[in-house]
Amino acid sequence: MRSLTAGDSHGELLVGIIEGFPAGHRVSVRDIERDLSRRRKSYGRSARQNIERDSIKIVSGLWKGRTTGAPIAILVQNLGRTVSGKPGGALGSVPRPGHADLAGCLKYGFDEVPPISERSSARGTAMRVAFGSLAKSVLKLFAIEILGHVTSIGGVDADVAPVPFAKLKRSVSRSPLYCADKQAADKMIETIRVAKKEGNSLGGRVEVVATGLIPGLGTHVESDRKLDARLAGALVSIQSVKAVEIGDVLKTHRLKGFESHDAMYLDRGRVSRKTNHAGGIEGSMTNGEDIIMRLYAKPLPTSLKRLSSYDMKMMKSAKSPFVRSDVCVLPALTVIAEGVVAWELLLAMVEQFGGDSIDQMKANYGSYVTGLAKRGIL
Repeated sequence: MRSLTAGDSHGELLVGIIEGFPAGHRVSVRDIERDLSRRRKSYGRSARQNIERDSIKIVSGLWKGRTTGAPIAILVQNLGRTVSGKPGGALGSVPRPGHADLAGCLKYGFDEVPPISERSSARGTAMRVAFGSLAKSVLKLFAIEILGHVTSIGGVDADVAPVPFAKLKRSVSRSPLYCADKQAADKMIETIRVAKKEGNSLGGRVEVVATGLIPGLGTHVESDRKLDARLAGALVSIQSVKAVEIGDVLKTHRLKGFESHDAMYLDRGRVSRKTNHAGGIEGSMTNGEDIIMRLYAKPLPTSLKRLSSYDMKMMKSAKSPFVRSDVCVLPALTVIAEGVVAWELLLAMVEQFGGDSIDQMKANYGSYVTGLAKRGIL
């Protein structure tokens, strides 16, 4: 299974194609648009989100609402499209520090920024959320759920004490920041308000939890098939994300080995653990515990407080241009990260259990689970 996207931030539309998706899966456009709405309406976004509606159109790969095994083509219209430039400032030939502008122009031979900025824009994450929503709907058939939540914004940290997944999900759903800690969320909202008045932007941290996984997804045998490497690479590919932590490594790297790993116990013939420092992945494969990852996002480089840059055409010093931008993308990042993780986990499931249809995939999965149960794992 593979995917491709096309389209620009302010072009006509975004296009997504999925090839190799199993046949027989019922697709809910409403569910996909619900995730897109969660991304668009999250707190701290720019005025553009009031323009977009993110309605999708699936133009191939379905028959009577179910996937056929043929390529799926998804369209998302850009209501904020423009012809002569975007409101809020023109990029022209002055690259913005922290963006793809300069390196992209040098690589592809442009002396104007828009050909680079339009494609590198985070607007493209809308399609990744759509892909991820499709993936989540398949994973749900196997009792796998994924949830992202904000744990830090602008230096304000949330209480991240472990809680049952269902409770975490309820708390996050009630928050405009998708943060489970209400007191911290209130402080974060005030921090965002202050940053907006200052003409500044904020970074932070998001945690993603995937639950219901069986051991053995991914593999240790080749580097490009290792699940942790694929997850980390996919997450860092999201705009503004600069680091990913799997499990508790930012704590355990200071400890000794005996304190850092998750001991196994036999309880009535079943294997259990009391800790999950590994974050659900050992030897690049799932071990049956929840996958826990944390993403660290830099503050957005576009803000009213403009940095020093230069004009590539005139070769003169200039201030970086301000273009309409979010103050904080961390809440939206939780939804994007959910989608990205879901997509990578579905890829691993399809590779592991194969089949041209969902029914074949379920049958292969069931056989594997039966084998795990005989070995005291489930």
